[in-house]
Amino acid sequence: MKSVFQNKWAVICIAIFCSILWGSAFPVLKISYVELQLAANDTMAQIVFAGLRFLLAGLILLLFLLCTNRNQLLVKRSHILILMLFGIIQTTVQYFFFYNGLSKVSGMQGAILSSSGTFLAVMLAHFYYRDDRINWKKTIGMIAGFAGIIAANWGQEFQFHFQWSGEGFMIMSGLTSAVTTIMTKELASDIQPVTLTGWQLTIGSLVLLIVGVPSLNEQSITFTPFGWGLLIYAALLSSVAFALWTTVLKYNKAGEMSIYSFLTPVFGAILSAIFIPGESFNLYILAALSLVAVGIISINYKGKLFTQTKQIRKNVG
Repeated sequence: MKSVFQNKWAVICIAIFCSILWGSAFPVLKISYVELQLAANDTMAQIVFAGLRFLLAGLILLLFLLCTNRNQLLVKRSHILILMLFGIIQTTVQYFFFYNGLSKVSGMQGAILSSSGTFLAVMLAHFYYRDDRINWKKTIGMIAGFAGIIAANWGQEFQFHFQWSGEGFMIMSGLTSAVTTIMTKELASDIQPVTLTGWQLTIGSLVLLIVGVPSLNEQSITFTPFGWGLLIYAALLSSVAFALWTTVLKYNKAGEMSIYSFLTPVFGAILSAIFIPGESFNLYILAALSLVAVGIISINYKGKLFTQTKQIRKNVG
């Protein structure tokens, strides 16, 4: 299993698959809000929905461990506090900022500001890991990826004003995402990735529910069979994507893997065009995919000149 997550092409496929899953959350959430009659300004209802989604996702992973390897359900006593902190930061804090911020910004602003986490993760990895420095390949990758997100949302409303509860919250969500990228890599070295993911989702979601349920109005969420189906799918995509991503981060450089996060809003735009009435696929989305592809290729490029330079440095050292 370890060899799969260290194979370059397997890692690329897994990272893209995770981006597709997370991208599918965009149309699923939009459709869910309509189906469950969630008001756009009902913060507590959105927090409760997020809590239910991630609680179910966490329980799915813990149930999987219970059926396959019960020993991995247990964590060392010394890990309990840091695991609780990780769950609160990764799930509670990040999605509190994300859901509240997203409701107060335009679509283009949301897509661009959500990508701040990718830049911050690459920069944090640069200072935290000696072997994960920013180089010309990562610079090209970040520029191309950011340009891709702008291209995917070209033509949407974009206003140049700053509101702490809107743009500020989206940036804080990105910062939280960057911090948890580093935390994930560090914790996954001592805790099995599926165990880590299952417990952090469960802990973080319980805090969301504790915050949201007491203030929830009775008519805020109206569940239907289709609504339950959407919730279950959202939980499944979270459990699978987070578990795979945690495992990938365990065996690969955080800075390099973060570049793939640029694909998530692009796939979100594509899948929204497919499943949401009124949204359509266009040349801007195709251009966005091309730009993000350039970024990913630049990160993984190992040309003749690069190989020779690396060999010379090795011989000199």
